[in-house]
Parts: sequence; C-alpha cells; structure tokens
Amino acid sequence: MSPLKSLKNSFLEFKKLQSLAVMAMMIALCVVLGIFANIMMFGNAVKITFTFLPIAITGAMYGPVASLFVGVLGDILAMIFMPSGGPINPGITLCAALTGLIYGFFLYKNKITLPRVIIAWALKALISETFLKAFFLYMMYGGDYLGYWLFWRLIQQSILCVPEILLIFGVGKLIIAAEKSIGKK
Repeated sequence: MSPLKSLKNSFLEFKKLQSLAVMAMMIALCVVLGIFANIMMFGNAVKITFTFLPIAITGAMYGPVASLFVGVLGDILAMIFMPSGGPINPGITLCAALTGLIYGFFLYKNKITLPRVIIAWALKALISETFLKAFFLYMMYGGDYLGYWLFWRLIQQSILCVPEILLIFGVGKLIIAAEKSIGKK
C-alpha cells in the first residue's frame, strides 16, 4: 500500500468506535509499560522498556497515524504520571512518534512477515532509538554524544534486537489473526 493511502486509511480508523477503544487501551498499556516495565542496566545508561509493543501492534492494526498517536500520548502520559528524571522532552516524544510512523507504514494492511518486521525494527532502531534519541538525550543531559550517548544507544539496541523482533512478530501475528476472526463473526 502506498504511504499516502496508508495515511488516509489510518485517519479513517479514527471514525470507528472499536478502533478508538483499542487505541485507548494501547495508550493505557504504553503508560503502564512505560512506568512499571523498565529495566535499567549499566548504571542507568541502558533502559530496556516494552512500550514499543503497543505502538507496533497499533501500527499493524490501524496504521501510521494511529500508532503515532499512541506513541505520543503514551510517552506524554507516562511522563506526567511518573516523571523519570526531568521534564517532558519533545525530542523523546518525537522519537515515539517516529516509531509509530515506521511501524504503521511497514505493518499496516500488510502480511506480518519476519523480514518486514526486521526491516521496520532496524529502521526504528537506527533512526528513532539510536541517532535521534541519543541526540536528544545529549541535548538534555550533556556529555559526549559519540563516546557516551550514541555508544550506549547502540548497546541497548543490540541487546533488544532479537527479543523485540520476536515479540512484534509473534504478538503481531496473534493480534491480527484474532482481529480477523472477530471481524468475521
């Protein structure tokens, strides 16, 4: 599906009550995972979280606009309910938005295959989670961009590579299959 058609169809998902209800649940799941499902490693240099999963699933079910919406609201609400060391950083929220866009463009109305998930994850990991997030953390906290922030973001993504890909692939297939079976009844 073309990117413009994906955007248009994703906007149309906001007219459906069922889509809005599921998006609200995914936002709530993002907030809960953002607050409670964090693992800090290497002296708080690496943060492992599972907020990517509701964003990716929303992208597969409702497209790039919906998953952007879930990523942004999930990030902002998680920071409001449980601030983690500072104010809301618009740059980090932008990273959550880009994550939603990438997963939405790659997974929406497409068969969820391992190569497709790997490509989407790799783009998200490089663009949003590594280079941009390292830059925004550097801008927020200072320090050395290349020697510290970028290095630890690369370490984090290498640790998360296989688990995130397998979770998105497995859960994505289950959710899409469940959605199709519910839609047929």
